[in-house]
Amino acid sequence: MHVSLFALLAGSAVALAWRRLPWLALRLPARKAAAVAALAGGVAYGLLAGLGLPVQRALVMLAVLAVAWMLGREVAPSRVLALALLGVLLADPWAVLAPGFWLSFGAVATILLVASGRLGVKRGGWRAATRLQLGITLTLLPALLALFQSFSVVAPLANAVAIPAISFLVTPLALLAAALPVEALLHLAHWLLAMTMIPVNWLAASPWALWQQAVPPLALIVAGTGATAVLLLPRGAGGKLAALAVLFALLSWRPARPQEGEFWLTVLDLGNGLSVHLQTARHDLLYDAGPPYGPAADAGSRVVLPYLAGLGVQRLDLLLLSHDDMDHIGGAGAVLAGMQVDAAMASETLPLLATTGLPLRRCAAGMNWSWDGVAFEVLHPQAGQAPARRNNDDSCVLRIRGAGGSALLVGDIEARTEAMLVGRFGDTLASELIVVAHHGSRSSSTARFVDSVLPEAALFSSGYRNPYGHPHPAVWARWQEAGARNWRTDEQGGLIARMGRNGLAVEAVRESRPRYWHGR
Repeated sequence: MHVSLFALLAGSAVALAWRRLPWLALRLPARKAAAVAALAGGVAYGLLAGLGLPVQRALVMLAVLAVAWMLGREVAPSRVLALALLGVLLADPWAVLAPGFWLSFGAVATILLVASGRLGVKRGGWRAATRLQLGITLTLLPALLALFQSFSVVAPLANAVAIPAISFLVTPLALLAAALPVEALLHLAHWLLAMTMIPVNWLAASPWALWQQAVPPLALIVAGTGATAVLLLPRGAGGKLAALAVLFALLSWRPARPQEGEFWLTVLDLGNGLSVHLQTARHDLLYDAGPPYGPAADAGSRVVLPYLAGLGVQRLDLLLLSHDDMDHIGGAGAVLAGMQVDAAMASETLPLLATTGLPLRRCAAGMNWSWDGVAFEVLHPQAGQAPARRNNDDSCVLRIRGAGGSALLVGDIEARTEAMLVGRFGDTLASELIVVAHHGSRSSSTARFVDSVLPEAALFSSGYRNPYGHPHPAVWARWQEAGARNWRTDEQGGLIARMGRNGLAVEAVRESRPRYWHGR
């Protein structure tokens, strides 16, 4: 919008001056001179704005219009949009993978359709503006759910305040201050922006400002997109009730969850670290939160939260941090800040959890609880036990028992703790599933421990080409020789284990949902 606004200002100024200079107007019509000036002004503003995808789209559309005016031709808005689409894809074919591509072109297509008057709304006036805002919100709704699992409920109200104020007051004042360095203009622009943000911030802070849900299936997204188009048709057009039914189905869709007595366990693909999401019929547990990726990013914000949002999980009943290693707790801060967590548990005193105000329990052997017919039991560490020399051996070991079998989450325990567990529990450690200790390090998975567990499936959470060589070939072979089928996140992506009443089924995301770049 601001690219177009600046182009309009530049073109109008040149046309006004051009018409007052007859010797120029005789050589080049003012309309054509204005088109050249508008394009030059738009390009200049686009460079200042950083040439993002919406800016590229606006510049291509502006160029199409300018060339059409220079050639003395009228171009239909739909053709302008199509040529802009072609231009953006020629410049950057990968643009189709960017959310902004779909949202940007979808919004402009809606604007052109509503502004054309073909939907039975007269151009101009508050009714047309209201119809335009509601139309954009409605048509982008399926795409927003697919891309972000949410959409703004208050966007039409916020835009009704912000768009006129910023486009027609704040931006012109800022541009004028750039040309005329008068400090009062900047103060006025800032004051207007601050006043504008008061109602906008109030809307954003309201508890009903954002709708969130799981990612709907592709078929439902496509059907929902068609339904929004039908709802935009003029009054009296057929199919409105059917479109509303489809839209209701889109907004009310919820993903499947385990049945009573069953549980699903997902080992996330997040590099050389660990985060496991465990679901029962009505509860969610997160075991560890993955590693940091640098000073400004971590697995919590980049992997865990988007994954949970995609499933429609808006609260965790329990966040369990196995031990104080950054590859296990590096993303915990982002998880705590990004979603509701009802309670936390850890085997060590973690300052991160102590400052949250959450109900906090110390992980200790003998603790147990039940959710939806699924039993949870902590096997290690022992209450009152002196801290181990290496805190890996203080990892919280959790056993989950469902109607169809059991699973073990063992953190980073090493040979010492494995020997203690074998001594205390012996063959009762046997489980259908284990998330292998310490990412497959050779300091863990001793022969006695492997022979006691004897799982059907062993899941390794390890980073691609990690510097530690995890999983170690000897460890990989040891679990295989015990009869387990081995799975690894670095080659197969996220691992989803479903423990149903009929037993265990494991699925690798890269195999069930392949992309053409996975096997290169």
